[in-house]
This record gives sequence, C-alpha cells and structure tokens, in this order.
Amino acid sequence: MDTRRSEQAGGANHVGKAQVGSLAPGRVVGDGRYRLLAQFGVDERGDAHLWRARDGQLKRDVALTLLVGDPVDPEAARLARRTLERATHASKFGHGGVARVLDVLALGSGITSSEGLLGVVVAEWTKGSDLVDLVAQRPVAPAAAARMVQALAEAVEQAHQNGLVLGLDHPQRLRLTPNGALKLAFPGPLPEATLRDDVKALGAVLYLLLTGRWALPGGPPAIPPAPLSPQNRIIPPRQLVPTVPADLSSLAVRTIEDGGNGGIRTSAAILRMLDQVAEEEERTQLIKAVGGDPAEGEGTVWTTKKPVKDVARRRKLALGVTVLVVATVVILAWGGLMLINVFQGDSKASGPTINVAAPPASSQPAGQPPAPSQPAPPPSPTVGAAVKPQAVAVYNPEGKGDNTARAKYAIDGKADTQWRTEQYKQQFPAVKPGVGLVVTFKDPITLSQVQVSGGTAGTKVEIRSATEKNPDLADTKVVGNGDLKDGDTTIPLAQPTQGEYFIVWITQLGGADEEFQTEIADLTFLPAG
Repeated sequence: MDTRRSEQAGGANHVGKAQVGSLAPGRVVGDGRYRLLAQFGVDERGDAHLWRARDGQLKRDVALTLLVGDPVDPEAARLARRTLERATHASKFGHGGVARVLDVLALGSGITSSEGLLGVVVAEWTKGSDLVDLVAQRPVAPAAAARMVQALAEAVEQAHQNGLVLGLDHPQRLRLTPNGALKLAFPGPLPEATLRDDVKALGAVLYLLLTGRWALPGGPPAIPPAPLSPQNRIIPPRQLVPTVPADLSSLAVRTIEDGGNGGIRTSAAILRMLDQVAEEEERTQLIKAVGGDPAEGEGTVWTTKKPVKDVARRRKLALGVTVLVVATVVILAWGGLMLINVFQGDSKASGPTINVAAPPASSQPAGQPPAPSQPAPPPSPTVGAAVKPQAVAVYNPEGKGDNTARAKYAIDGKADTQWRTEQYKQQFPAVKPGVGLVVTFKDPITLSQVQVSGGTAGTKVEIRSATEKNPDLADTKVVGNGDLKDGDTTIPLAQPTQGEYFIVWITQLGGADEEFQTEIADLTFLPAG
C-alpha cells in the first residue's frame, strides 16, 4: 500500500484507533473467508473502508466495503443496517457501470461483534486503475472526460428507473476499467443518499476529470477541493483550465449546484448534454481533417456552426471539380477515337465516314465456325435505398436486456453514438445464448443486406427474421450471419427475406480476458433492388 493510500486510510479520526489499526493487509474478515490485500480509500461520511481482498473459498479477488463502528452504538448500527439493506437491493441490479454485489454480511450473519465491523458489502473486483490516480498527474482531455461520465450516467439512469440509489458521490468508490469506462467499484450507498446525490455526483466527477479537484463535501484528502467565489459559488472549470469548452464547464457546475432555475437534476438531461458534446467534437475533427483554420477551436472540442458551413462548401466545390475533370477526360478520349477513325479510313474516299450505328464486320475467316464467346460474369446483387426502422429495442429473451436506454443510438445514423452490451466475465453462450437488437419497420420490407458500422471486431452476428416484436428465440429464423470487423461490415442474407421484424442477434461478444463486450454504432438495412 503506497504512502498516499496510507494517509487516506488514516483519515477517519472519529473511528476507534484499535478498530482502524486492525484493518491491515493479511487480516481475515467475514468469518475467516476474506483476506485483506490492499486499501483503496475511506469514505469517512459512513466509516466505510474500501479494500481489495481475496476470497479464500472461491479463489478470486473481490472488492470489500467494510462498515467500521461500535456494535453497541445503536445509531451507528441503525445506519449500517440501512446501508446493507440498500446494498442488498442493489445486488439485483445489473449494469456494466456498476460492480456486481456478490454478498452482504451483517452482524450475526457472516461477521461477529468481535471483528469491529457493522457490516460488509462484497462485490466483484474491477480491474483497471483508481480515479484518484488518473487525475493526480493532470486533468483529462474534455472529450475523454465527457465519454467517461457518459458511461457512468447511463448506469445512473437505468438504476433510477428501477428506483435504486447507487451512491457514487465519492471518487475513491470509482475505478477506470481497461476499456476507458468509469465503474462504481465499491457499492454501498450511504443511508441518507438520494437520487439527487447521484446526479450531483456525475457533475462532481466531470468537474474532477476536467480540473483535478473535488466539488462535493467529504472528498478524500489526496484531492484538493474545488475553489469557491466570494459569493460561495463553485468556480467553473473553464476558469481553471481554459481549454475546457464553455458548455461542458457549465454542465458540471449546473449539475452540482442546487440553487437557480438552470440546474440539471436528472441523469437523462446530463446524457442529452453529453451527446451534444460528442456532436460538437465530431464537427471539430471534421474541420481539422479538411484543413480548416487551425486558429478556430484550437485546443478544445468546441466550435461554431459557421466553420461547418465552410466544410460543406468545400465539399461541394471538391465534388464539382471532380465531375469537371472526369467530363474533360471523357471528351478528350472521344475526340482521340474520332481522329484515329479519320486517319484509318479509306484514302480513296472523299472524306472519312463514321457510322457509329453499324456493327463492326466479323474478322472470322469464311468457312470456320464462330469462336465461342466468354460467359458474362454473374450480376452483383442489387440493393435499394436504405430503409430506416420505425423502432428499435434490445432483444433478450432471458431478461430485461443490455443498456436498453441506448438502443435508439443504433439507428440514429450517427457514428459517435453507440449501443453496447453489458460487460461479461464469460463468453456467450456460457452466461446466456446471446443478446441483440430487434427492429420494427412501418411496413414489411424485402431485406437483402444489413450493414453494421462501428462494430466491435471479433463479434459474431446472426440476422434473424421474426413475426412479432418479442418472439421466443426458437420462433425466429436465421437468414444471414457474419463476423464483425473494424469499421463497417456488410452481412448479406442468404436470400432476400420479407418481413416487418428483424433481429441483429449477437452469439459471440468481442473482447477477451473476462471483459467481453460488443459495441455497435449504427445499423443500416438495405432492401432488395
């Protein structure tokens, strides 16, 4: 355990020294099952000590939230029971942004009063790095910060739809996974935590990523607090780091502060704002790609709509020049053929005669059969214009589905918005037969091809036809299949299939090493031409 973590571990001054001191690497808690390995922080507000431990029975690492306190203190025992109740409810919640709760131990049920603990929340261990370590060196780039918070906001939105409070308003409870997503690694919401606290936490995490400072009470000593104005208002991130886009800076402050009419109070509103950030970033990258003015938007992910019009104008100009060049080449080639015909014509003729309508004379010698003609190549299958589905939903016959709130992004035509599966520790079909997206068309179409953009390489996909929106898997029919590769993948159907419902069914996820997940940016459905 490094010096910084040792200092953090010693921050809970109101907890008995004997109790805190006894929580050291090597100690075994939970009826002799979990051996403490390293401490990753202390949430002093609830005397919650965050540890990585080894499960001696299942031979795997786990994340422990240890509730430290005096068992004879009735108020401390009551608050601990409330935290454990909330953790028990959270154990039924599944999302890639939250570590799965494996067990909840209480006094008399897994722990004894002699251990100096009031309860233990056991969760799966999250590989990756500490959020505190991430911002210790320097703030995160605005675009990356927006993406990180976006993934966490999706978890909050889904939890709130199920009436659950996650309790992520402490940075040491979060970890950054190897694929760049933030995850609540140490679940266990405080007894008094509310849905509003989760939303404020999203703003505080965004503020932390942009500035390296924590803007809520009760943060760890290793992170400096956010500065305040003379009016006791939070200083916007843009004033601390000038390269932070104005709207992103405003989003962080409006989410954290309670006063005023411009506050943001739901995770759904945060997701909408972060989607706009992604769109603006795409515009900026496009301007840079076509040689836009480097002085405009330099060092930020923000720009105005005026340069976008310039980009469109440049594209139209480039297209016009290309068409003109092609037309010129065609005319010159036609003129060259005419000159050749003139010089090869009959010298006795009064002038060259060009008969473009007459077929050329056969060069086959008389009395010999005509030479066999070469067979024409088979025509390529023709497709019509893409047909946009009327609706899309996650299809999972065995449950609620993965990231249902993001299903719409798979047909919005934007490369920077994605639907993704949950992250699994085992590959399909070990955990379940698969998961996918079912699309509904307003009228039946005769589907010929499905194009998958921005898919995770290594994913295996089946295209299935269905007769209803939520059919049993056995009632669907496989009409095409393919393996996704980087970029765009076209999956042709064995033969054009008519239907109103089609399912993009994932039978093998991308990823490896107990981190299996697939992402799809966009789906395009092409009917037979």
